[in-house]
Amino acid sequence: MTTASKNGIADVSKRDKLRVGVVGVGYLGRIHAKIYAGMPEVDLVGIADIDEATAHEIANLHGCTAYTDPYALIDRVDAVSIVVPTSAHKDVALPYIVAGRHVLLEKPIASTVTEAQEIVESAESIGVKLLIGHLERFNAGIMALAERVAEPRFIEVHRLGTFVERATDVDVVTDLMIHDIDIVLSLVKADLTYVSAVGSPVVTDHVDIANARLEFVNNAVANVTASRVSNKKFRRIRVFASDSYLALNYIDQQIEVIHKTSPGPGQKFPGLLTKTIQVAQRPPLDAELAHFVQVVQGDGVPLVNGHDGLKALRVAEQVKNKIDASVQ
Repeated sequence: MTTASKNGIADVSKRDKLRVGVVGVGYLGRIHAKIYAGMPEVDLVGIADIDEATAHEIANLHGCTAYTDPYALIDRVDAVSIVVPTSAHKDVALPYIVAGRHVLLEKPIASTVTEAQEIVESAESIGVKLLIGHLERFNAGIMALAERVAEPRFIEVHRLGTFVERATDVDVVTDLMIHDIDIVLSLVKADLTYVSAVGSPVVTDHVDIANARLEFVNNAVANVTASRVSNKKFRRIRVFASDSYLALNYIDQQIEVIHKTSPGPGQKFPGLLTKTIQVAQRPPLDAELAHFVQVVQGDGVPLVNGHDGLKALRVAEQVKNKIDASVQ
């Protein structure tokens, strides 16, 4: 049984190791389990999955206990990664939150804005740490880019990939574009005023390629394109500010920076200084889980909190509604 404080939140101060569990060990959940198992400050107590064979396979691999009941870990852990299908996010996450367990909930936060609001409000009222797994925020290149961006005026993002059968039960906006919606919202830091979008199914019955234009109250504009039916992988973000241009290639983790300089002697126009920054790479999921553990063990604030997840979902729904309207 885990120790609880007076307000019902798991008390981790008296433990040498944080007791963690993983609910859902499909493609991504089993990676969560592997990373936790290798963290010296974490005790991977157990994993839960409705597939009994999978549950035992992953549990045996990491020397922990397997469960088929998604709620079996509630009284055994201080914190949990929930990596189940989005449709089950609310039903699985709320009991852990109500019990005072800190939660890392994979993206998107929920199937609907209403469900997301319920999750966020419950976490806030009880006081647990809620981290939403928008993994690209922990991309070393994105973190380095965010440190160098001030008041972006225009952002252009392309996230193109080849077709894979995983995650084809949802559209490309929910699957891929929501990553970049979240990044754009984190960079602009202003209210959204207008959304336009187009998209089309290509291989599946859902939208497989989409483009959205986001306009903000401070006149910033973002153009976001996502595809899962391209012939090669291409991921790039470009950010234009009043006196600079920054471009990140997600794949090689290089940031190209162009700054305006003062005109030299006898020059009429400002000069342009170009440099390339090579970002030290670290697997984003390693960084995300390390951050989650650090936040739970201390007084930190999640880099991507419940409100961030809710905002990204709300905009993603607007994008999908615009796409639906454009094909009617």
